Amino acid sequence: MNTNLRDGINFLLKSKPSRIFNAAKVLSSYYYSKLSGKPVQWGMPIALSFEPTTSCNLRCPECPSGLRAFTRPTGMLDEHFFKKIIDEVKDSLWYLIFYFQGEPYLNPKFLELVKYASQRGIYTATSTNAHYLTDENAKKTIESGLDRLIISIDGTTQEVYEQYRIGGKLEKVIEGTKNIVKWKKQLGSKTPHIIFQFLVVKPNEHQIAEVHQLAKELGVDEVGLKTAQVYDFENGNDLIPTIDKFARYKKQSDGTYKIKNQLLNHCWKLWHSCVITWDGRVVPCCFDKDAMYNMGSLQEQSFKTLWQNSNYQNFRASVLRSRDEIEMCKNCTEGTKVWG
Repeated sequence: MNTNLRDGINFLLKSKPSRIFNAAKVLSSYYYSKLSGKPVQWGMPIALSFEPTTSCNLRCPECPSGLRAFTRPTGMLDEHFFKKIIDEVKDSLWYLIFYFQGEPYLNPKFLELVKYASQRGIYTATSTNAHYLTDENAKKTIESGLDRLIISIDGTTQEVYEQYRIGGKLEKVIEGTKNIVKWKKQLGSKTPHIIFQFLVVKPNEHQIAEVHQLAKELGVDEVGLKTAQVYDFENGNDLIPTIDKFARYKKQSDGTYKIKNQLLNHCWKLWHSCVITWDGRVVPCCFDKDAMYNMGSLQEQSFKTLWQNSNYQNFRASVLRSRDEIEMCKNCTEGTKVWG
């Protein structure tokens, strides 16, 4: 069976009546809000992103973790807090991403958290730089029930790879990938679905065909080509690729750059998902890396209360009214697709 098809079937098998009913409520409330211009929220999140940690071993140039540039506190997600939230949302939650900032495997409880969510029938995914996929961790990863493993590999040679993944070793990524593939076979597991994520930037754009070939040789299920978010893009940036379809930004006649897509006054993310930081803050989406748009704390209130509170409703209303006035949204390429 095609691996992408198998992954899709696996995702659908996580469905149950309460999740399907909740998804219908979320979708209908989104379209009602979009058409009426008045924010309503009839369901709970379909998807969540949990931040296992803000710590990272690399120093990627466009990442707050890599730059050590957070203004918010740094730390590790607490196991008991995580379980409390999962127990509250497990009947409606379909998809759980263990990633926001940082390297998930640096949290010593990470794979136990994955296992807890997997045992409750939630589709689980994470993104890693693969430097901690030792033989032991690879085996534990398979045993945790993780459904999707995204491995960042932004070059097929060390010279190119380290231009973005500063401090990283390509050989560690390849070794970690081999460990995962090996234990997946030895344990007879169909999961996780392994994805090589290739962030297309100017230094590596010539290696796109090579990363596909490398993935095939290693037994990786899929290659995902991702466009790069650049913070200071207006006057150009050495990371912006020359291949137009992989650039989020377009050069204008005066030599400055602007985001390609039109910033529309609606955003599906605000209805179907959110991000929970390691210390329990809830922010609208993954573009709010420093948690500047804090909707509230789950250390102080239930998820259901927070999801419906005035902060969240007012933020949804501001997006429906004038999204281009929200600083976080100005460098966003989302909002034009329904799933994502």
